[in-house]
Amino acid sequence: MDFSFGAGDEELRARARAWLTGHLVGPYADARGLGGPGSEHEGVAARRDWERELGRGGWIGQGWEVPDGAYGQRRLSLTGQVVWAEEYAALRAPGRVGHIGENLLAPTLIAYGTPEQQGRHLPAIARGEELWCQGYSEPGAGSDLAGVRTTAVRDPADGLPRVTGQKIWTSLAQDADWCFVLARTEPGSRRHHGLSFLLVRMDQPGRVEVRPIRQMSGTAEFNEVFFDGAVADGTVGGEGNGWTVAMGLLALERGVSTLVQQIGFAAELERVVHAYAASGAPDPVLRDRLVRQWAELRTMRWNALRTLGAAGDPGAPSVAKLLWGGWHRRLGELAVAVRGAAATAGPGPWAHEAPYEHGLDEEQRLFLFTRADTIYGGSDEIQRNIIAERVLGLPKEPR
Repeated sequence: MDFSFGAGDEELRARARAWLTGHLVGPYADARGLGGPGSEHEGVAARRDWERELGRGGWIGQGWEVPDGAYGQRRLSLTGQVVWAEEYAALRAPGRVGHIGENLLAPTLIAYGTPEQQGRHLPAIARGEELWCQGYSEPGAGSDLAGVRTTAVRDPADGLPRVTGQKIWTSLAQDADWCFVLARTEPGSRRHHGLSFLLVRMDQPGRVEVRPIRQMSGTAEFNEVFFDGAVADGTVGGEGNGWTVAMGLLALERGVSTLVQQIGFAAELERVVHAYAASGAPDPVLRDRLVRQWAELRTMRWNALRTLGAAGDPGAPSVAKLLWGGWHRRLGELAVAVRGAAATAGPGPWAHEAPYEHGLDEEQRLFLFTRADTIYGGSDEIQRNIIAERVLGLPKEPR
């Protein structure tokens, strides 16, 4: 296959680079490189303002299946989105805080929402003014999403659902304005039946409580969210159709975002290679592992480009998750291996930024955070089951 970009894509690359260079100034320049998995606590205020800057530039919602400019956004092809993402990552623009609303909720509303829901939320997301989090996983219902126990009961006074229950591992909940919640709306229903996809405001004192989960890396970007009769402002896709909507959303979770992620991975790998080179003690085993990491990263990129247009393919997202989850965890192991015993000590001269959060440098935090890569976002076991059952047609795992 031809993985090169066309002339139009390269023209877009120049425009994107010029726009980013011209706008990454002042507080945004200070926020470069901040945020992202494992670092979501960094520069939150500046990154939230940056979302509005992106909105004013029309860079939010590039892949939405709506007419060009319907919500003030630039409509880009798949390769155009890749070009933008590459330039964004290459210039170390601030980590996005609006990506859940832009890349998960918005396409879901376009596919399943009512015109009223689309008109209410899409413009605010495109302007960078409305931040979202995802209320799926629960204690005892993480990878097995069909086991959710959070309920929603309609209030006879106003007919609006009242949500009660607990969600866990909710990224960015501490900063989100809204949460889309998978809840059980049919009493006595089980598994995939009787679920609804609800839109819930987070600013409901006494009804919504967010508790950070402190990780061993010292950060707390994941949260527990407790709902106690929280009002849901809308149901997407109709009551009882939550499983269909939820699965439709998950199919949108990978794709161009996987390529963006890989650019960040490449920067992390480069730091580890430099640390190895600076160690002054060549180790052929470590060198072989580094070469293997580089080759696997290139393979992941080609696979991501190859499957960009594979909408509806149930196996493509699972293959991508299996590939990058294991790769990134191995990179974390390499980050400390190249430093030997020094990796067990406090921050050293190899760290790239200061001050050091929670007494850890970048490589130490990378090692600790990546232990979770093969678990969050769907564990390796679940991804292999999806491939086996939905793609290869093998018998389902006994329950």
